[in-house]
Amino acid sequence: MNDFASSPAPLVAVVLLAGGQGVRAGFDVPKQLAMLGAKPVLRWSLDAFAAHPAVAGGVLVANCDVMAAAGPLPAGWISADPGAERQQSVSNALVGLSDWDDDALVLVHDAARPGVSAEVIDRLLAALVDAEAAIPTLPVPDTLVEQTDDAAGDVVDRSTLARVQTPQAFRLGTLRRAHVAAVGATATDDAQLVRRLGVAVAAVPGEARLHKLTYAEDMAILFGLLGIRTMTRTTVGLGYDVHRLVADKPLWIGGIEIPHSHGLEGHSDADVGLHALTDAILGALGDGDIGDHFPPSDPQWRGAASYRFLDFAATRVAERGGRIDHVDLTIIAEAPKIGPHRGTIRSRIAEILAIPLERVSVKATTTERLGFTGRREGIAAQAVATLQLPEN
Repeated sequence: MNDFASSPAPLVAVVLLAGGQGVRAGFDVPKQLAMLGAKPVLRWSLDAFAAHPAVAGGVLVANCDVMAAAGPLPAGWISADPGAERQQSVSNALVGLSDWDDDALVLVHDAARPGVSAEVIDRLLAALVDAEAAIPTLPVPDTLVEQTDDAAGDVVDRSTLARVQTPQAFRLGTLRRAHVAAVGATATDDAQLVRRLGVAVAAVPGEARLHKLTYAEDMAILFGLLGIRTMTRTTVGLGYDVHRLVADKPLWIGGIEIPHSHGLEGHSDADVGLHALTDAILGALGDGDIGDHFPPSDPQWRGAASYRFLDFAATRVAERGGRIDHVDLTIIAEAPKIGPHRGTIRSRIAEILAIPLERVSVKATTTERLGFTGRREGIAAQAVATLQLPEN
């Protein structure tokens, strides 16, 4: 028998399915976005695959809202739209892998199973040295009976039965052929489609931690299986910034350029809105302020785009295992009018922070011609950021 570790390693891709609504769980958000410890359910699988040395890339199948809430994709990953059924979602992902050779390997996984481990991935890839497909399975521990309405019938022999989990592993060419042949047919997983080609599917030991999140009570089970002991706490940060208006300079506010006779003076592009937001997030982290991380005395930040500062702050949140729940930005200016640009600013901030649009609030006000903003000498901004961080 060949040894996977010593064989030439083919490229490995992942298809991560996160397109379902999960209504049976009864959460306020799709179940793949429910918080499991300090991060969404979806992120557990995404991080596990990204950390595995054999995985070269993948396709996250999810709608736009889920994509935004999931955070940035790992290097080598792309996204695909979900289909009405699981089978169509996998087919859409295969289109995204059209540049990959048939001899590549692919792991198809349901994001509702957040407990994927490197050990299961290794077992599946090792099985593909001699097989075209492999699945993880667990024995059935309970007595099984046939049931009609509320009446228990004959006992079913469980000795030949197994519980099927994901990820499921395939030669990419084999999975492609299975989906082409399955047009017009349905199946609950990809291994069924492959077996219809007459291809044998190897079984490897699965793991209890691959428990599927279906109902609300499954969340408590997953907390135990994954050994999650941390609880989260809410933190709030406040940011405030001011810049002077000067002639003959572009005006950047909230990550976009706004046509105006004057721009803001500063060491960077002087985006007063993004500076206030950056300080608010750093404040919620207890991580200093924008001047600590990007000092004006450092020439490398001269003229720098301020979205880099905000992206840095968002990365610090992710590194702490936290998430950004909401940001609220108020622009204080007599001119120009911010209202016509408010929607674009919201979208840009949501894009930089990789959070859903509904978690971003942008408002504008004047000081009724009082003070330096009222005299049109400068523009100010204040921001509030609300984070969820794991307890130490």
